[in-house]
Amino acid sequence: MNKYDVIVIGAGNGGLAAACSLARAGKKVAVFERHNIPGGCGTSFRRGRFEFEVALHQLSSMGTPEKPGELRQLFKKYDIENKIDWIEIKELFRVNFHDGTGVSLPVGKDKCLKHLQQVFPKEADNLRRYFDTVWKFCEEANAFAAKSAQSTDEPSALKKAVMKSMFPKLYPTLAKYGLCATQQVMDEFFTDKKLQLALSAYWCFMGMPPARFPWSILAKCMYIYTEDKPFYLRGTSQMMNQAIAESIRECGGDLFFNTAVKRIITKDGVAVGVEDQFGNIYNASRIVSNISPIDTYTKLMDTPESANEYLKPYTVGISALTCFIGLDCTPEEIGFTTSFTLNYDSLDANEDFKDAYKLLPHHDPIVATCYTVDDPTVSPKGTSVITAGTLKYSTEWEKLTPEQYYQKKYEAANVIIDRLEKQYPGFRSHIEEMEIATPLTHMRYLHHPGGAIYGYEQDLKSSVFFYPNESKVKNLEFAGGWVNVCGFGPNYLFADKLAQKMLKEMK
Repeated sequence: MNKYDVIVIGAGNGGLAAACSLARAGKKVAVFERHNIPGGCGTSFRRGRFEFEVALHQLSSMGTPEKPGELRQLFKKYDIENKIDWIEIKELFRVNFHDGTGVSLPVGKDKCLKHLQQVFPKEADNLRRYFDTVWKFCEEANAFAAKSAQSTDEPSALKKAVMKSMFPKLYPTLAKYGLCATQQVMDEFFTDKKLQLALSAYWCFMGMPPARFPWSILAKCMYIYTEDKPFYLRGTSQMMNQAIAESIRECGGDLFFNTAVKRIITKDGVAVGVEDQFGNIYNASRIVSNISPIDTYTKLMDTPESANEYLKPYTVGISALTCFIGLDCTPEEIGFTTSFTLNYDSLDANEDFKDAYKLLPHHDPIVATCYTVDDPTVSPKGTSVITAGTLKYSTEWEKLTPEQYYQKKYEAANVIIDRLEKQYPGFRSHIEEMEIATPLTHMRYLHHPGGAIYGYEQDLKSSVFFYPNESKVKNLEFAGGWVNVCGFGPNYLFADKLAQKMLKEMK
């Protein structure tokens, strides 16, 4: 009899972290992954002499060895911190505007504020007020979260009423901006459209335009990356997830690769095990799903009606069109000076974002990374590795015939290269290797509905206070970006907290 304390479905970031935290706490854990490697989005692949990062842009919550952030502390617990070569990113990002100008944001609150005040002197006072507001908001949010964590009991009606009346007094900044869209806050503080674009750049990390992107997430991104510094790692994110997988094994956990889960076994409405694609049965006290709730409920079991109703308000999120490019020159030769850039076609990001519903990326903001800038050893000597792409919904791509798909795939890549050529003259002539991923590519490798890379749409109605992380089947839990804020750091940390909750319940 194959008996485990916990079975994890999917070896993505959240699944691996949940499994590692549980295994290191002494639980017997099994992880099932249909791919032949761990990591989900956090993987890499090779073309020619280049190794390409699939998804990671910047790792948050790391901090420094002297002042470790939450994620570094978690990696210490997993005993993998010193097994990875960390690369500290020198600048937060650079925003390139349609007129050929641009602005880079340095790491560090004071440095960042001072630099922006020099670039936008008319907005100097507004910038100071804005930075103070971001920090106050995050400090109040952290204080509220810590206070909430102290009480595990369901609050009484009286306590709820008192808290509702006292909340704006105790947490005024959190109360004022907690449910605001990014564009709304940008318009309140600034009139300069370039400055608005520069400060709202992290919207692309969640796949929502500023008009729909929760400012609370933007504020947290700005706070964490500025305070703890952004990091990358030598060997791509594959090294990080491989290290977590090895840590699971060292603690006695089992990892089954090339093995999909066929169904979740339930008894009287309770999850009690799984059956794999080969017909093998495994029993467990708890099941953790790191795949989408949609596939979990509709493909792995008889869908509970309560789950249908619960997920009805949520919309499958956006995917991506990405060019993975190996250049036969250094970044400096074609003008890349910052590892993460956001390239705009106009000063209206909300209007340009509408092209995400179309096939070709004529006006979509282009996200480009080049970690060779911060560490020349991430690609062969004298070369560069660049990923450049746009956010795209899968709908129009799913309508194409195979012949049309092949044509549009390369036509779309050519549009991206042409636009980069204008920004970085000579770019096209230095391309040595290139691979193209579309929303259908993400559907193929991730098995996510719509090829979604951020789970459900991370807008004001579906994120922050409204993530669908409540399970509708007893002893079944969810980890990952479908039920939590997206991103590598947030997923690892969320999954660890989920594991701690499960450990208390399993005592």
